[in-house]
Amino acid sequence: MIAAMRRTRGRVPAAVCGVALGALLLATGAGLSAMDAVPGAQAQERSLVGRAAPAIAAKDFDGQVVRLREYRGKVVLLNFWASWCGPCKVEMPTFARWQKQYGGRLQVLGVSMDDDAGAAKAAAGKLGIDYPVVMGTAAMGNSYGGVYGLPVSFVIDAEGRIRAEYDGGNHVKEIQAEITRLLARR
Repeated sequence: MIAAMRRTRGRVPAAVCGVALGALLLATGAGLSAMDAVPGAQAQERSLVGRAAPAIAAKDFDGQVVRLREYRGKVVLLNFWASWCGPCKVEMPTFARWQKQYGGRLQVLGVSMDDDAGAAKAAAGKLGIDYPVVMGTAAMGNSYGGVYGLPVSFVIDAEGRIRAEYDGGNHVKEIQAEITRLLARR
């Protein structure tokens, strides 16, 4: 290619540009095709499963600071949600039932990604949510690998390690199976 540039006095011939552009597009397209062909490939790149859960310290609806580390020794279901998210509103009452069902061995912690705390509080009240809910931030979502869609739930073991991640709704059975598995180990 350098020789071709010298022969054309610094101009790159159209044929060389076409080949280079084609190779670039092919490489980029192949990368996208590979990503599309592997379900969850993007999630795997950012997955925190097996790692320590990033710290959370945020205010609940009453202005009290809630810290994730306060629940060490319990299995934690950390659920990112929003008041406008249909699948979130479907699964949250189930999470509230589990909070009661598993007693002190499970702690559900909701992280509202709403911009308006009033809307989040109203939705949580309407759904009968009695577990702690804090207001999330973009930085908090990023610390969990990027919360790009809702709901996103993490199951965290009693030692504070993320054991499972569930993107999107309709994972209630899988989440409960993971919680049950972790509780059986204790």
